[in-house]
Amino acid sequence: MSNYNWCHGTNCHTKETQSRVRGSGDNKVLRTIRIKQGRYNWNNNNSITYDDYFCGQHCLMDFIREHLTSIIAIAPRREALETPIKVEKEKDTDWRGDPYTRTRITSKNSS
Repeated sequence: MSNYNWCHGTNCHTKETQSRVRGSGDNKVLRTIRIKQGRYNWNNNNSITYDDYFCGQHCLMDFIREHLTSIIAIAPRREALETPIKVEKEKDTDWRGDPYTRTRITSKNSS
């Protein structure tokens, strides 16, 4: 198995940069960038990240724009998610002595 992937950006091969130019003489082309897997190794546990499949954020966003409906169809959200919270209101005064109410929202699931 190769340690490299080709960028999945839909327009990667059209970006006019010197790193994409291949060929000689009159046979030059712009080629999709080849990416080394694990090049950034963000969390040091060899997990897959978008950096292994896209040369940059512009290519990632091009891919998302083109395939967003297909991506969402994988796991559509049919109902809203909810998190139980606790709302605490505390009366205090600012540095001038003016009263104000501070509202603190905390999740009931957190300790």
